[in-house]
Amino acid sequence: MHGPDFFEHGDLVGVLTAQPLDRMLDYKAPEGGCFRGAFVEVPLGPRKVLGVVWGPGQGDYDYSKVRGVIRVLDVAPMRDEMRMFLRRAADYTLTPMSAMLRLATRAPGLGDPQSMRKIYRLGTGEPERKTDARTRVLSVLRDYGGLAFTLKELAEAADVTSSVVKGLVKQGVVREEDSPRDLPFPKLDPELPSKVLTEDQERATTTMRAALQSGKYGTALLKGVTGSGKTEVYLEAVAEALRLGRQALVLLPEIALTAEFLNRVEVRFGARPAEWHSGATMTERRRIWRMVGQGEAPLVVGARSALFLPFRDLGLIIVDEEHDTSYKQEDGVLYNARDMAVLRAAMCSARVILASATPSLESWANADAGKYDRIELKSRFGVSVLPEMKAIDMRAEQMPSGTWISPSLRRAVEERRAKGEQSLLFINRRGYAPITLCRACGQQIACDHCDARMVEHRFLKRLMCHQCGETKPMPEECPSCGVEGKLAAVGPGIERLAEEAEAAFPDATIVTLSSDMFGSARALKAKIEEIAEGDADIVIGTQLVAKGHNFPNLTLVGVIDADLGLQGSDLRAAERTFQLMRQVAGRAGRAEKPGQALLQTFQPEHPVIRAILSGDEDGFWEAEARERRGAGVPPYGRMAGIILSGPDVAAVFDLGNVLARNDGPLRAIGAQVYGPAPAPIARVRGRHRVRMLIKAEKGAPLQEAISRWIAPLRLKGDLRLSVDIDPQSFY
Repeated sequence: MHGPDFFEHGDLVGVLTAQPLDRMLDYKAPEGGCFRGAFVEVPLGPRKVLGVVWGPGQGDYDYSKVRGVIRVLDVAPMRDEMRMFLRRAADYTLTPMSAMLRLATRAPGLGDPQSMRKIYRLGTGEPERKTDARTRVLSVLRDYGGLAFTLKELAEAADVTSSVVKGLVKQGVVREEDSPRDLPFPKLDPELPSKVLTEDQERATTTMRAALQSGKYGTALLKGVTGSGKTEVYLEAVAEALRLGRQALVLLPEIALTAEFLNRVEVRFGARPAEWHSGATMTERRRIWRMVGQGEAPLVVGARSALFLPFRDLGLIIVDEEHDTSYKQEDGVLYNARDMAVLRAAMCSARVILASATPSLESWANADAGKYDRIELKSRFGVSVLPEMKAIDMRAEQMPSGTWISPSLRRAVEERRAKGEQSLLFINRRGYAPITLCRACGQQIACDHCDARMVEHRFLKRLMCHQCGETKPMPEECPSCGVEGKLAAVGPGIERLAEEAEAAFPDATIVTLSSDMFGSARALKAKIEEIAEGDADIVIGTQLVAKGHNFPNLTLVGVIDADLGLQGSDLRAAERTFQLMRQVAGRAGRAEKPGQALLQTFQPEHPVIRAILSGDEDGFWEAEARERRGAGVPPYGRMAGIILSGPDVAAVFDLGNVLARNDGPLRAIGAQVYGPAPAPIARVRGRHRVRMLIKAEKGAPLQEAISRWIAPLRLKGDLRLSVDIDPQSFY
């Protein structure tokens, strides 16, 4: 980096803003000067915007016309390592720096004086007159357990105007308060007693402590069978980071996992950590952001975006369930939090622990090649043992039409119920049915804005597009031919499975778990806690339940359609099916009682199904690695997806053809370009989508070549181009 770290009053400074501009802007340093990395408020046209002093100004503009920085915000300056991380992440993902800065400043009101802030909490009593709008406001406040909201945030969460909230304030039902000063998070005590560790766990803990004490960057793959106590092991790594006075970050793939995990953290360290995810209110997010920057939040537990918090001394990053696809952000800035965690750690000499029972092939290959340390836990913690795995051959089952729970699985559920144990029926499909078909004309009801079928959600009495979120009431007659009474649900979703289970087990307590069936993340977490305490005989769940939950009394897992992920051309289909089936099976038998997992399949001889049943994980990974290596695809080759979109399909294809014809920069590094071709879902939100795929050898300078390839383009009108380095999905 060039130039001074402090700029005197009137010096030219280059400021990076989060506005969609392709360059730094020159400003004059304010009275009192400012440091490199300072968060500042600057004028941009008629507006005032947030920015960061990135370095000296360019000086290529008439100095007399350069405007001044309005003020320096009262927050810790952005550290050199954070600015380097954002720059490296932008270069890797081919993302504009302004978009990277937006990720790093996702805390509203950073520059607001304390006096400007008002917050709203649940008051006392009931409103004088109940209306739907007022009920929604109170419901949001109750769902969030007494947390404070800003006026705008509460109104948006309840889908009401601010006047509705103000009306409830007048009645005392909602309290308006001055925002309290942002307070540090409580200290966590690493010396509190931990659980007694097994020999396996003790060995893993000793290795991790030594790595942290070295103060050097490094990544370890912590692989352990489900229920082996990986969490206890990495919490001891957190304890060591805290002893060394460094901050720790634990990334979880699902917000629903945080409730049980936070309880375990509180038991281990005597206090709760900072919690960063979409379920946190804006007031809480601002507090976390500020305290992290001041070093007053020793441990943060959060979703992928927590990687962009301004840690003062980050020493440890845990990526739990590192294989999980939700770590890949698929809109806006396209990044994989697992890979960005490794990059972030390298910038600040921190350690990374990638934890999973079924690691991604990328992590498995890095450990196999010696790039990552490998730490294994080979047996379940305590008295629990791995569940017995069996296939139910659906070709041999006598199934009545319109049913999906086989007689064999039904008997197994009844046996568990007779013993007072819980069962889980798993299907990885939200809604009631994936297709609504007219039996008169054969038409399937599709979204008006996307090339996707609408999914019936019977609990909501609506059809929903899972691409754009559009909903419409369930029609009485076919929208195509107008015939009444001929619309039929085709195929099972979680709601239909729940309906069948209620008919099959009429006196059982059945709970359905799906992310779109709960009004808030906190309501979902509360329901999961109730299940863990035994408040259900049968749980019907989507992949939400496959991740990290511990249901002590659950001894049977029934997978309704184990073949669901085996179709299609996704290069990771086999890997994902293997991971998902092993993970969901691992929910069974996690306490004293032995568990069993039954997989309903029409292909019991399929190599993936055989690998799941046999438990030959290393054999599966080696075979998968051989196949990928032979094809030259990740992790043994490089790929990038190009997504072109626009309202006019001809213009989108024209753009793709121009790119395909002018692929010289890509050919220069030995890369191949495939396409343009319609995306599998060719229209989303009214925009036509065309995909191109680039394939290159492992060591090829792919980002540099793509940058040169797309640099001459000038996108006209409403055309858009996005680059997805290391794509995880190809829809």
